[in-house]
Amino acid sequence: MTVALMWEARAVEGKGAELLAWARAQVLDGDPVRRETFRAPQDRVLVLTWWDAPYDADLPELPEPSPELVTRAVHRWRFESVGTD
Repeated sequence: MTVALMWEARAVEGKGAELLAWARAQVLDGDPVRRETFRAPQDRVLVLTWWDAPYDADLPELPEPSPELVTRAVHRWRFESVGTD
């Protein structure tokens, strides 16, 4: 089974590049099948990791960044792959 973990944060205004660099520098305890990082307007950063694991597996996730970098707590979601089209 493939499980995808989503991590999304919104940077303090003007700190989007710093949050992006911080997220890209984070090392996970384990190697995901795939890891992809995105950015969006309003200084948002999104990191998706894919794992070959059961849905409820204990998987490493990116931590919370420093409060000086973000406007709110990180949003996290877990998804189970249902295939590709």
